[in-house]
Amino acid sequence: MSFFGFGKLTGIGKQKQASAQASAVAKGQPPLFLRRDYALSHLVKGSFKGVVQQPKYTDLNEWLAINTFEFFNLVNLFYGVVTDFCTIGECPTMSAGPNTEYTWTDTQRKTIKLTAPQYIDYVLSQIQTTLDDERVFPTKIGAGFPKDIRGTLSVIYRHLFRILAHIYWSHYVELLNLKIEGHVNSLFAHFISFVKEFDLLERKDMAPMVDLIAFYEQQGVIVV
Repeated sequence: MSFFGFGKLTGIGKQKQASAQASAVAKGQPPLFLRRDYALSHLVKGSFKGVVQQPKYTDLNEWLAINTFEFFNLVNLFYGVVTDFCTIGECPTMSAGPNTEYTWTDTQRKTIKLTAPQYIDYVLSQIQTTLDDERVFPTKIGAGFPKDIRGTLSVIYRHLFRILAHIYWSHYVELLNLKIEGHVNSLFAHFISFVKEFDLLERKDMAPMVDLIAFYEQQGVIVV
């Protein structure tokens, strides 16, 4: 189920990038997305608990797969909105705050530092390939999911989380300028509610956004 008005995002022009978030963090102040008035901006009121729970008579893997496709499309959509601001010059590392930097592991198992746009391009391409693989996400009637599907899902959700965390830490000003912070906040709360419901991420994976997650738990938006 999607709560996002895609048409509202059409034709959004470029906005002047501000440095308020970076300046605040550099001074030891909380990032903008933790400001109460911004954090409470949502399209959906109340808890996402009922939204993420597995419906009766629905196969668990089917439910996980359907939501995975939707989350991928939504994260891809909202990253696309800020992609003009996520450049090699503006985002020379794939970071999520001052203490978190992600690296890419290539086919030779070598760890490589990439710019944020390069990293995210690699991640989205890899996830798309996985989602299109009939051996992993079968679409034919009677075809079953592989035994290691949960491991595959965890990798996908870990990467999607990193993109969301980067957007929050590096491009929240753009979200505010475009007046779509409510859209992204709702997506994030929905996403975290889902991964907690089905234990798809470890606590350490969510560390860069732990303060916002805790706030939403206190507000009853995310119900464990």
